[in-house]
Formats: sequence, structure tokens, C-alpha cells
Amino acid sequence: MGRGNRRADRNELAAALTRGPVEVLDFFLPLWAGSALGVSAAGVGALTALETLVSFVVRPVAGALADRYDRGALAAIGAVLYGLSFAGYAVAPGLGPAFGAAVLGGAGGALFWVALRARVGEGLDDDRAAFSRLFAAEGGGTWIAFVAALWLVSRIDYRGVFWLGAVACAVAAVVVLPAGGGRGGVPAGQGYAQLGRRLRPMLLLVVITALAESGVALLLLLHLQRGQGLQLHQIAGVFLPGFIVYTTLPEYLHKVTGRLGRTVVLSLAMGCSAVFAAGLSFAPTPGVLTWTWVLSAAAFAAAIPVEQEIVAEAAGTNLGKAMGIYESATLLGATIGTFTAGVLYGAGPGWRGACLGAAVVLAVGAALVRPVLRRSRVGEAV
Repeated sequence: MGRGNRRADRNELAAALTRGPVEVLDFFLPLWAGSALGVSAAGVGALTALETLVSFVVRPVAGALADRYDRGALAAIGAVLYGLSFAGYAVAPGLGPAFGAAVLGGAGGALFWVALRARVGEGLDDDRAAFSRLFAAEGGGTWIAFVAALWLVSRIDYRGVFWLGAVACAVAAVVVLPAGGGRGGVPAGQGYAQLGRRLRPMLLLVVITALAESGVALLLLLHLQRGQGLQLHQIAGVFLPGFIVYTTLPEYLHKVTGRLGRTVVLSLAMGCSAVFAAGLSFAPTPGVLTWTWVLSAAAFAAAIPVEQEIVAEAAGTNLGKAMGIYESATLLGATIGTFTAGVLYGAGPGWRGACLGAAVVLAVGAALVRPVLRRSRVGEAV
């Protein structure tokens, strides 16, 4: 038990060290690309979508490797690639080199998160809240990284913040590597095709959640910067309350899921997300946008750990492949969401039309929860 607790602590520390800089990058990258590189809204959407697209392509390979080789070593390699990506952004003189850094980050993210989530899934029988605990650890890392980045950016610029992200990822590589964890289980007869068929109903909900979450977040960033002309600290003031909710509630919401069941929680989360996405389109001031974003973040915080638990439960012995498929579905949704958001914001539908479109997608997802979970053949209890 002690050894398992130590490994869980290292997993969570590595996740915190990596997730924080990655979230800061997701927040800063559109602002940096727009102000320092002069990139258009469509270009920002393409840049943010490229990393997720590369991760989507690499995820299946990462999943197969995580079922055969040491998951700690694979996560460490991913963290190193993540660090090289941050360094690439720090020295990039233009959009072309930034695309190269995005490719490195995509590959690193695939290896790191698939291997790490597979390691966490190994202990799910003993700790049903394992994924909620991991989510909370990622949230703690996000807090530290954001406080540091927002305080330092005026002193060392965006590029200095990117260098600090590279250092944090290097430390994460050192932390996760000694944790060992043994070799991933040898695949027990389930290839990607068979496992994909089993997970297919649930993956539809995963894609919908990721599409809406990433698209709405980028829309909000673009709208605050370009539509309302806010400065960095003002944009952060709108976003941070939502980040607080998004990164601290999952562990508590896990208890709610235990009482109400997965179907009810997922249905409510996606339905409320649809209402809040529609509400964002009509929010007239930064203050109203802040509170609408907080409510939306709470709904996503309820849904995402439940989706991860269901995928891990349905995986059997093929945790690496299952997490590879899950992460691919997440990134497919994120790629579509970010690219579409960037294009629509600068086109005819604009801010309001794009938010309403996300609301429709989420409403469809809420209606699909019950039949999807029934077809997935997973239990209601957590």
C-alpha cells in the first residue's frame, strides 16, 4: 500500500508540474501569437489546433506502447518533448517555427498523458476517486503556474514564461521516471478495432465535451482580447474564477456522482453546459461573462472525470490502448473546436453564433447520455 501511495503521489506531482505550464500555454499562446507575432484569428486557431491534431495522430501509438513498456519511462519521454516544445516557443521568431514547437508539444502530450493516465487506471479498483484526485492535482499545478506566470510575464515577457515551462517539464520527467510502475500489461487479445467498437458509444460523448469546452474557451479568449479590448490582467480576471472551479471541484463532485449515479450527473453537466454556452453569447459585460464562465466550468468539471472513469472501467487489461483512444477522441474534439472557433469568430456567425452552435452540440450530447451509457454496459456506481 505504501509503495502504491508513493507512486500515486509521484503521478500526481508529475501531472501538476506538466499541466500547469500547459494550461498557461493554452491561455498565453493565442495572446502571444496575436500581439508578438501579429497572427490573425484564423492563424491562432490553426496554431492551437495543430498541437492537438499531432497528438491525435500519435495517441494510438502511445497507447500501444503504454501496454507493452514501462509507463513511467514513456511519461518521462513525453515530458522531455513537452519541455522542448516550450523552448521552441521561447525562441520562435515567427509562425513557422511556432508550428514546429506545436508538433513537438503534440507528440510529447500524447506520450505523457496516455502513459500517465494508464498508470492511474491501474489503481482504480483500490481508489475509485483516482481520476478525480489526478484532476485535482492538475488543478493545483495550474494554480501555481498561473499565479507565477501572471506575476512574471510583465518582468520576463511571454518568452521567459515559456522557458520556465520547459524547466517544469524537465522536473516532471525526473519525478515520474523513478516511480517505476512495472511494465504495461501485455495486451490480452483486444486490438484497437475491438476495443474501439466497445468504447465507441462513450467516445461520442467525449468528442462532444472536448469540442465544446475547447471551442468556447478559445472564443472567450478571442472575444475578450479583440471584441472588448481587454488587457492581459483583465482577461485573467475573467478566466481565473472559472479555473478555480474547474480545477478544485472534481474531487468533491465525485461524491455527488456516487449518490446520483453517472447517467444523472453526465446528463445534468452537459445540459447545464449547453445553457451556459448560450448564456455566454448574450453576456454584455466582463463581469457577467466571468460568472457565466464559472458555471460552465463547474459543469465540465463534473463531466470529464466521470468520462475517464467509464473508459478505464471498460478497458479491462488494455488501459494503455483505452487511454490512447480516449485521448484521441478528446483531441479530435479539441481540434475541431479550436479550429472552428477561430474561423467562425472572424467570419459571419461571429461570437454569438459560435457560442449558440456550441450550445446546440452540448444539448445533443445531454440527450445521448442515457442510451450511450446503456450501450457501454458500465455501472452507475463509482
